Amino acid sequence: MEPAARSSSLTRLDLTGSPVDLTRIICDIESVSGNERRLADLIEQALVAFPHLEVTRDGDTVVARTGLGRERRVVIAGHLDTVPVKENVPTRSETIDGVEYIWGRGTVDMKAGVAVQLHLAATLREPAVDITWMWYDHEEVSAELNGLGRLARNRPDLFDGDFAILGEPSNSRIEGGCNGNLRIEVRAYGLRSHSARSWVGENAIHKIVPVLDTLAAYEPREVEVDGLVYREGLNAVGVSGGIAGNVIPDEAMVHINYRFAPSRSVEEAIAHMHELFADFEIRVVDQAEGARPGLDAPIAQQFVAAVGSEPAPKYGWTDVARFSAMGVPAVNYGPGDPLKAHADDERCSVEQILECERGLRSWLSA
Repeated sequence: MEPAARSSSLTRLDLTGSPVDLTRIICDIESVSGNERRLADLIEQALVAFPHLEVTRDGDTVVARTGLGRERRVVIAGHLDTVPVKENVPTRSETIDGVEYIWGRGTVDMKAGVAVQLHLAATLREPAVDITWMWYDHEEVSAELNGLGRLARNRPDLFDGDFAILGEPSNSRIEGGCNGNLRIEVRAYGLRSHSARSWVGENAIHKIVPVLDTLAAYEPREVEVDGLVYREGLNAVGVSGGIAGNVIPDEAMVHINYRFAPSRSVEEAIAHMHELFADFEIRVVDQAEGARPGLDAPIAQQFVAAVGSEPAPKYGWTDVARFSAMGVPAVNYGPGDPLKAHADDERCSVEQILECERGLRSWLSA
């Protein structure tokens, strides 16, 4: 049976088999943001068969918890949705330079990580810590739709834990915390006039040039936070202005994205933008706090020792920031090269899937 046909006729997920096989199966179930329900239904149906798990559903988010009375609790999460498919479902096996990959949408971001988590949830019946597993919807779209955020509002008690792991792709290496994210619009204003008599008007596009000069000359900071060095970024991501080919424009705007180290708060990041662009109007259009590495707690250090790799910083924003805001230190750890996330040739190394499974199992069983 071809993968597409297999996925459309699938009635039950086998969580006890290979996480590699499970990766292909759940990737072949299309779950672009807003279309997660079928996959969430199958996951919920599979999990309720395991008596060591208490299963909760919130929209298209599925939570499974152990209740073994352990001294510590860990939260492990992953999102079910993907960006839109582009002729990269169903999945296929592919070998490049001797490395075996699973090719297809969602393999990196982040169904391989979800497959590892589902497999461990089913097969780790006596873990050394209690575990809250979370698989949530709407991560790849606007923040107000995010299933993890909705769950935090509806059931904040489910976030109780000593440590959290988010299965974002990290080449099966630990990436601590994440940069914060800020988007602003910087505007300059002029006076509209006919271009044949340009001296009568004031050209807003010309007036906004100092903003572009500042951006071009800006040297991003490298900031050490709790032993990890985060690289910041400040860039124009859009420019608009102009009315017609014979009109001097009276307004121009530069859309700017600032990725700032987690040593800064959103308020401090906004203040820095006002310092750089003091002579211009600034409007904040999006903001998200970063998260510190979360590696100073003993439980986090035990995780690092079990995985056996040197932690690195996460430069992009991830949902670890949601856990951090709730007082739970969190890291990113999942299979897949983040440079292949959302790519048309998205593909995940089979060995990284197995490596991630081994790392988590070793730590959770110790």
